[in-house]
Amino acid sequence: MTSPARYSLYGALLVDPETADAFSGEAEIATMLKVEAALARVQARHGVIPAKAAEAIGALIGRVRIAPEEIAAGAARDGVPVPALVAALRQAADDPETSSWLHWGATSQDIMDTALALRLRDVIALWRARLDRVIDGLADLAERHADLAMTGRTYGQAATPTSFGALVASWGRPLLRHRQRLDALTPDLLRVSLSGAAGTLSVLGSAGPGIRAALAAELGLGDPGASWHAERDGIAAFGQWMGGLTASLAKMGEDLLALTQSDTAEIRLAGAGGSSTMPQKQNPVAPSVLVALARHVQALSGEMTGAVVHRLQRDGSAWFSEWLALPDAAIATGRSLTLALDLVPAIQPDAEAMARHLAGGGGVLYAEALTFALAERMPRPDAARRVAALCRKALAGEGDLLALAEAEFPGEGWQARLTGPATLGLAPAEARAFSLQVQRERPAQS
Repeated sequence: MTSPARYSLYGALLVDPETADAFSGEAEIATMLKVEAALARVQARHGVIPAKAAEAIGALIGRVRIAPEEIAAGAARDGVPVPALVAALRQAADDPETSSWLHWGATSQDIMDTALALRLRDVIALWRARLDRVIDGLADLAERHADLAMTGRTYGQAATPTSFGALVASWGRPLLRHRQRLDALTPDLLRVSLSGAAGTLSVLGSAGPGIRAALAAELGLGDPGASWHAERDGIAAFGQWMGGLTASLAKMGEDLLALTQSDTAEIRLAGAGGSSTMPQKQNPVAPSVLVALARHVQALSGEMTGAVVHRLQRDGSAWFSEWLALPDAAIATGRSLTLALDLVPAIQPDAEAMARHLAGGGGVLYAEALTFALAERMPRPDAARRVAALCRKALAGEGDLLALAEAEFPGEGWQARLTGPATLGLAPAEARAFSLQVQRERPAQS
């Protein structure tokens, strides 16, 4: 798990404190106690335990404070913290007979998985709000720069013109899909676990299914209708979602790294980082961290997927792997979202630099447009050969491609014909379409 010792030095760079809080020992204990109290209340209503016992358990949990270090040794011994937690509660109880009804019919995994669902509910709500704001910011940026022409690059080489707004839209559209995927997978995460020792719920007898449903309602979670102790596909899907989201944010980071580098400089970032020895540096720290965090989450997502291979009714090794990977993946995902929130409004496109690059390189950026224009008067293979020859001249410094074309095919006005807004194709429309889609969805998300 992410080392607290590193928080003091690298925490502000790599850690999201709000997400980290949800995976703290204190938060886990608090939610486990909440589940134990709710279980007692529900069981009392169903006549499984005495009402007096449920009241005493609720009062006990309300007044007792148990620190992580108090039960850490027990967790190391037992492989789970719940036995030590229950023992600490019983030791603090005024009436040993009443407290004996605590944790009735449940197993450690029931309490821990249900407590995890409660904490994930808060984390998802936090991330959902952040993701909405990132999408809104990108939509506004795409709309403002829908017509801002820039060099489109493939394999790192100038290809054809596009618009900066279209590039921004390409960062935003995957985030819309990730938002939909999160909505789809959330029900598999936010559900209770109440299945007993081996998933049969045998101790509670025929009352078991009703108690499980009532516990779900009490906590505002879903009722899975069966044991999911060894069915970890929902957690794995969440890990894959985190990997996908952070990868999409890292795609934006990679593009910004390319566009802010000194020999491109088409983007400036407000608040960029400095160097200890080079005062001229404006380092794109936030985009770099986005890329690093995505790589980290990818590795952890693989570990979470591997934990789906869960032997028989409960597998300590697979479950422990999940414990190791999930908190760090979540903390990195939360940090990626806060970085994106700060980064989007800091993006400042340099229209003059973009225009210089469009006009530079001998104008070969317009080779495709020239080829198809010439194909109106000759077979396309012939047009491609003629333009390729002109490109070689332009790249050799013998002149601008369109000027060379004008000399070889005079009277066409190639400069005016091929460098206008039409050369951007659908790029401006796609930028505006993304912005409009986000605007239409805003009321539904509010």
